[in-house]
Amino acid sequence: MSGGFDSPVAGILMRRKNVEISAIHFSGKPFINEATEQKAKVLAKLIRCDRIAIFPFGKIQAEVVKKCRHKLYYIITKRMMFRIAEAFAKENGYDFLVTGDNLGQVGSQTLKNMALINSAVNINILQPLLTFDKQEIINLAKELGTYDASVGPEMCCALGPKHPSTAAKSDLVVSEEARLDTDNLIKEAFQNIETEEIR
Repeated sequence: MSGGFDSPVAGILMRRKNVEISAIHFSGKPFINEATEQKAKVLAKLIRCDRIAIFPFGKIQAEVVKKCRHKLYYIITKRMMFRIAEAFAKENGYDFLVTGDNLGQVGSQTLKNMALINSAVNINILQPLLTFDKQEIINLAKELGTYDASVGPEMCCALGPKHPSTAAKSDLVVSEEARLDTDNLIKEAFQNIETEEIR
């Protein structure tokens, strides 16, 4: 649950199928303020999630910028998000991850990169907005009642490259990830998790 348009629309589409969902938000503090985190909480309530879990992610973002090739930033940070989400899902008995990803909206969201990101985990990943364009998602947000809460600037790309890799190679991503202390970064994120029950 990023606080933008895509993830809440994806969540509502899943709720229409009577799927019970919880939200996960990756907080970029101290690189961004709390506004996005607060938006995520409001949106989680709007789409009737069971709860929202907020993971501190700023340190992980900083480590990726410091130690890995910058053009791979989005791919590596997303793979880290998926690993954390998968561990959270297993811990809580959830069967799937649901994302608001859609093809081509940003430079890194190509089929090849998305497959590489998804390969970081073993859990099933549902992407109900995969083929939607941005205007279609915004129209759905207005129709479904999440537009007003989602509108506003997004700072999720504050540390990202201007020219991200659009066709990353698996062996390069894996070798760059090896520069990170992945296990300890994930462990620390879990130690500082904040959860809020919604219903």
